[in-house]
Amino acid sequence: MKKIYSLIAFFTYSILQAQSGFVGIGTSNPQQKLDLDKSVGTLRVESLDKDNNPYNGGNLQPTATYPLYVDSNGFLTLNMQPFANSDGTDAYDNTAIPTSTIKLTAADADGKNETNFFTYTITVTRNAILEVKYSLSFEVFQTDAPLTMIRDGGARRVSTFYTLNGGTRKYGQASKSYLNRNINNPLPFLSTDRIGATGQLFNSSTTYIQLTPGTHTLRFKAEVSSNLPSLATYVRLAIDTDSIFMRLY
Repeated sequence: MKKIYSLIAFFTYSILQAQSGFVGIGTSNPQQKLDLDKSVGTLRVESLDKDNNPYNGGNLQPTATYPLYVDSNGFLTLNMQPFANSDGTDAYDNTAIPTSTIKLTAADADGKNETNFFTYTITVTRNAILEVKYSLSFEVFQTDAPLTMIRDGGARRVSTFYTLNGGTRKYGQASKSYLNRNINNPLPFLSTDRIGATGQLFNSSTTYIQLTPGTHTLRFKAEVSSNLPSLATYVRLAIDTDSIFMRLY
């Protein structure tokens, strides 16, 4: 009987608190619409546990924890919904992107050249922070016709970055320097001279930028440069598995 009286008292108390606009559990002085006192303990949501939610990996890592998100309707979820996520697939197909190569000629005046290889458009209705992570693969050659490896000892720098709304500021800059240790530089080269190394290089970066309400354009660019007088350079972009991840806060 005592338990029944206690239960009635609890529900009566909760109803009175609800009528006043605040509900407290374990406290007689709730400060919010729902106020759980420290004596109550932890809060459990059964639909988010390892047995009822496919995004909870507790069956594989029983002691691990997982981030909790809120969707546009206010529902709690473990499922993250980023703006863009290649998630292990190739983000940039070199046969499909607008520009997959970039060339620097020996006669270039300032010793550098750039190209836009991909564009994203994003619209936000409030002030937001955009997280951008990317990784872009590339290969470096001296010329494209015919395709020849670099044999001189000059350094080339390949940089990647993105701009916001056509501005000049470079976000998420990442660079790799290609240098061949040729034993005979400059010309002439001997038939026994080593040629440049082959293989893929990657530029990767993580940045956070502020967005105001409206539509914004992110242009991802690549730039190749050398010392002056400029050195002939040919770069092939997105030749391996590339990645992109963008999330709004």
